[in-house]
Parts: sequence; C-alpha cells; structure tokens
Amino acid sequence: MYEGPVQDLIDELGRLPGVGPKSAQRIAFWMLDQPAEDVQRFAQVVSEVKARARFCAVCFNVSQEETCRICRDARRDQTVICVVEESKDVVAIERTREFRGLYHVLGGAISPIDGKGPSDLHIRELLTRLADGTVTEIILATDPNTEGEATATYLSRLLKDMGLQISRLASGLPVGGDLEYADEVTLGRAFEGRRYVEGSARPAPRV
Repeated sequence: MYEGPVQDLIDELGRLPGVGPKSAQRIAFWMLDQPAEDVQRFAQVVSEVKARARFCAVCFNVSQEETCRICRDARRDQTVICVVEESKDVVAIERTREFRGLYHVLGGAISPIDGKGPSDLHIRELLTRLADGTVTEIILATDPNTEGEATATYLSRLLKDMGLQISRLASGLPVGGDLEYADEVTLGRAFEGRRYVEGSARPAPRV
C-alpha cells in the first residue's frame, strides 16, 4: 500500500477493464514520471469525453451530436441495419469497407450471469426503427461467443416473422473471439459468407 493520492490513483486505475493491480501500479508510476502538462492534458481529455460524448439518438453509436455521422450520411444504404453489441464493433466493421448500410448498437449482449436480459438492451428501439418498412435486411453481428450467440438467437426469433432478410456473420470469425480484435480481411470474409436465418425472407437472386 502506498500513501495518499498515489494509492488512490492505483485503486482507480485498477477499476478499469483488463487492468489488474500490477498494471495499475505500473501506469500510476508512469504517470508520476510524466511532465505535469502531459498529465493535465490527459485529465482534461478524460473530463471532456465524459462531458461532450453522447450516444446517437437513432442507433446508439458514440457521437458528438444528437445523431452520429453514419446515421446522418444519406449515402448509406437505408434498407440494411447491422446489429452489433458495442460502438467499438462499428469501428471494426467500418475498417473493412465492406458494409455501407446503417448500424444499431445494442449496448451489450444477453448475459444472465451478469444480470443482463433483453430489456437491458436497445432492442425496443430497434423494433421502432423497423416499424416503417424501410429496412429489408438485418445483419446480426454480435460477438461469436456464448452471450453473442444467445443474443443473435433471441433477435432472430423475435424478427423472423417480420418478412426481413436476417443473416448472421459466420465464416472467418473464431468462436469465443471479439469483433474488436478481428482484422479487416477476416471481417470482410465474414460479411461475404454470412448465412441467412432459417425461416426469414431470402434476398432476390442477382441477375
């Protein structure tokens, strides 16, 4: 245990995801070695992101305005929505340059062990977006792990009677992995090889 603010900093850093006690201690002492202006700039950025960042009122992606740049882009395909768990997944998919539709960020995945059910996700808002019939295809791009698969299964059952094309990212993504860590080629192949959910509408054949 260290004295005063040093220990307070270590404790706060240790609350960050993926940062254990040893890592928190290393970061804290790294900060102590940095010039005061660098640390002040870091603190200012953290403060500003909390004050200025918000979630898009339409898709719940991170945004600086009421709606995000993707939702504001009239060039995007308005008939396709890619459903993801977190905003970081939007960034990962955008890097592939394979997808030109819209997104819907759920804000997590169904995880009973964490006490997170369908009502804790932005599923109601997704249904609202589908109500006017503009969207004809839903791509379920939740993570290929237990929680992601459970979420995709729940959504496919919920949406299958709405006459939509429903597909799930498949080939190229390892089971148990996260979209955030997939490279562009792997994600691109997953989009190309997506499979359609049984019972959902099928795309018209290409001429």
